[in-house]
Amino acid sequence: MEHLIKAIILGLIQGLTEFLPVSSSGHLVIFSDILNFKQSGISFEVFVHFGTLLSVLIFFRKDIVKMLWAPVAVWIQKSEDAELKELLRWDLYIIVASIPAAFVGLVFKHELEAAFADVLLVYSMLLVTALLMIGTQFLKYRQKEFNYGNTFLMGVAQAFAIIPGISRSGSTIFTGMSFGMKPEKVARFSFLMSLPAIIGAVLLQTKDLIKTPPGSSEMSALIVGTVVAFVSGYFAILWLLDVVKKGKLQWFGYYCLLIAVLGLAWKLFIE
Repeated sequence: MEHLIKAIILGLIQGLTEFLPVSSSGHLVIFSDILNFKQSGISFEVFVHFGTLLSVLIFFRKDIVKMLWAPVAVWIQKSEDAELKELLRWDLYIIVASIPAAFVGLVFKHELEAAFADVLLVYSMLLVTALLMIGTQFLKYRQKEFNYGNTFLMGVAQAFAIIPGISRSGSTIFTGMSFGMKPEKVARFSFLMSLPAIIGAVLLQTKDLIKTPPGSSEMSALIVGTVVAFVSGYFAILWLLDVVKKGKLQWFGYYCLLIAVLGLAWKLFIE
């Protein structure tokens, strides 16, 4: 029962923080430390990442279907539909934006794994996320559009967010907004560009999972954690899009600042 409760808590944390600009990896490290939930391992990571992957696929299902169809429609059928042409460009931009994270994840895999054991690093990186989110209120929309250069730099921001404590959605949205692009479109693109990264993480972790499959006693907790991650992830996307539309991303910055300051104070001066 204890494992089931912890799986629900961590599944909820993963689902909410995967898409909210507060760092899912950082929160999982922090709460795993608080709950002493060290035995979740690769099995839990694969299952909850699969849950959040499903939430993106279902929430953006219409966009994804059109994006998959766009190359056929534009290149083969010679469609002149403006929306399909834009979505085809987004296909190409997402490929470009995925390159930095793929490189960092593959080349620095072992160094990054060590970072997940350093809770002090997580609290420090949450300060960076806090500054980014607080800074969004000073960025102005200048009617700029996506191109290969700014989407590649959004990909670089996504690569930095592999470090626990740096928010993936927060860093990519901040980068896109800093170029003067429309916040709502930047947020939508940020979610869609997360798909290759999440799929890649699931595939890499699945390879390790096959080597050490979970026991039958673990499966119920893993399944429940996955469902919780899926449901909470879906509503986190809905919530963040609304917050972006209202221009209130700094709320998340104040939250990250509070967590970082309290965590560092506890670890350095109290514990």
